[in-house]
Amino acid sequence: MNWQISEMAQNIRVLIVDDSAVVRKVFSEELSREKGIEIVGTAPDPYVARDKIVRLKPDVITLDIEMPRMDGLTFLKKLMKYYPLPVIIVSSLTQQGSKLALEALSIGAVDVISKPNASYSVGDMSIQLADKIRAVARVKVQIKRTDVDTDKPVKLSRALVETTNKLFAIGASTGGTEALKTVLMKMPSNSPGILVVQHMPQNFTASFAERLNSLCEVRVKEAADGDSISNGNVLIAPGNYHMLLRRNGSRYYVQVKQGPLVHHQRPSVDVLFQSVAEYAGANALGIILTGMGADGADGLLKMRENGAFTIAQDEKSCVVFGMPKEAIKRGAVEKVVPLQDITQTALNMIGQ
Repeated sequence: MNWQISEMAQNIRVLIVDDSAVVRKVFSEELSREKGIEIVGTAPDPYVARDKIVRLKPDVITLDIEMPRMDGLTFLKKLMKYYPLPVIIVSSLTQQGSKLALEALSIGAVDVISKPNASYSVGDMSIQLADKIRAVARVKVQIKRTDVDTDKPVKLSRALVETTNKLFAIGASTGGTEALKTVLMKMPSNSPGILVVQHMPQNFTASFAERLNSLCEVRVKEAADGDSISNGNVLIAPGNYHMLLRRNGSRYYVQVKQGPLVHHQRPSVDVLFQSVAEYAGANALGIILTGMGADGADGLLKMRENGAFTIAQDEKSCVVFGMPKEAIKRGAVEKVVPLQDITQTALNMIGQ
C-alpha cells in the first residue's frame, strides 16, 4: 500500500474486531485507559465489523486474522479495496499466525502485534498497542501502485567487495516489513553482511526471514547466537531477543540475548546500533527506516560519531516518520533518502 499522513483533530476512534470475547474485553478495558484513544465498538466477526465501520467510522481497526464466517485476510482485502483505513493485525504466536500476519502486512495492514501470552503480558501489550494506534492513526491508506523496476538488485563491483569487514545495520518498525523488502531485494548477492532489527513479535521474525530469503539474492535468516557475519548474508534479530554485534579478531558475529525492554521494544534498534558503533566503527553503515518512536536515534548518532556512514528514509516514503525524524533531529543522519534509493546510496557510500 501507499500511505500518506493526515491530521487527527480529536480522540482516535478504534474498532476492535476479534472472535474472542475475552480479547475484546481486555483490549477495550486496557485501551480505554489510554489518553486520546476512544473504543467506539467491538465486533466478533467481519460481517458485524463491516456494518460498524460504516456506522461508527473508526480511525483505526485492530483485526484478528483467524475468525469464523470470514477469515481476516479475506476481510482485509475487501476493506483495502472499498474502505481503506489503518489496520493493526492482532495474531497468535504460532507459525501459521505469523505467516498470515506477514501476508496481511503485504496486503495493506500497517502493523502487527501478538496476543498476550506467558512471555508477553497484558501490560506490555497494552502499552505497545496504544503506541501503535497513535502512530498509525494519522496514516491515510491508499490503493497500492505497481511500480516497474523497483526491486532489481544493484550491481556491486568486485573491487568494492574486496574491501572486507564492511557491514550494514538496519533498524525499522511500523511499515518496516515492506520497506525492508524494498531495500533487501535491491541488494546484490555480494553485498556486505547485513544486520536487521525489525520490531516484530516472537516467531514472526522467522517467517519474515523465510519470506525475504525466497525473494532476495542475498541469503536471509533469523539470527542465532554466535552467527558469523559475512558478505551476502542478512541476519534478522529474533522477536523478543536483542541482537548485538561482537568481534573476535577479524571475525564479526552476533550475540542474541534477553534483557530489559528498550523503548518498550525487544529487539531494540538502539541496542544493535550501539554495539555496531563500538565494534565496527567506520567499517559500518547505519540505516534507519520507517517506524514510530525514537528507537535507534541515539545508537545511530553513536555510529556516526564513531565514523560510520548513516542514512535515514525520507518522510514522504515513510509510513511513520518517527524514528528517522528523531535521528535527524539528533544530528545522527548524514543523508536523507527516498526508500527506492536507499540501497544504491548505501553501496555508493561504502565505495567512497
